[in-house]
Amino acid sequence: MPEFCSQELESYLDESLSAARMAEIEAALRENSGMAERLAAVIARRDAGEHTLGEIWRTGRVSCASREELGSYLLGVLGEEAVDYIEFHTDEAGCRYCQANLADLRDRQGEAASEIETRRRKFFQSSAGYLRRG
Repeated sequence: MPEFCSQELESYLDESLSAARMAEIEAALRENSGMAERLAAVIARRDAGEHTLGEIWRTGRVSCASREELGSYLLGVLGEEAVDYIEFHTDEAGCRYCQANLADLRDRQGEAASEIETRRRKFFQSSAGYLRRG
């Protein structure tokens, strides 16, 4: 049975591990009561308000690019260092949060102009009563 460090259990609670690693931890939790006790201890520590620097870093998403930076990445207007970092962060580190943002931005890039115009019209129509005349 694989061993899991406390940091991995923290990441499991934050749902920030790969799907395969999450499944391994879930299987270990079902098979090993000691593992469930370790996870309970991590939860109790969190509930007590004790935080590690790593936990603050992860939950604050300090290493994540902003949505604007990810959009600039897709448009190909970032410098080489920024591109390398985003690719490392999403591909090698496997940040699911940034991967989801990139997927959403790619979907929006692929929208037809008519879909965008329809959405804009709906927004305008829903807010037209709140606008004041000159």
